[in-house]
Amino acid sequence: MDAATTFDVLAEPSRRRILDLLRERERTVGELVAELDLGQPGVSRHLRILRDAGVVRVRPEAQRRWYGVRPEALLELDRWLEPYRRMWTGSLDALERHLDEKE
Repeated sequence: MDAATTFDVLAEPSRRRILDLLRERERTVGELVAELDLGQPGVSRHLRILRDAGVVRVRPEAQRRWYGVRPEALLELDRWLEPYRRMWTGSLDALERHLDEKE
């Protein structure tokens, strides 16, 4: 998946919240419903979109389905963000030097 598609999928706040919860550990739909202000159909719809985009994986276990993050799917996004991290690092380093000089 390319970074633009990843951004499109993660632009929805509920999907980002689901991803945040799945970052902690695998969860079932029921657990996600209990944590979010969404009903089961809404959570399932967002999980399907995240799964279709390759951002989450599903692991069947008996009657349950466990969802988890696929970190490798976020690598493209991470690569896209890298130049911005360098920009911020440079700005923060300059701020640190400025503050050190004022002391």
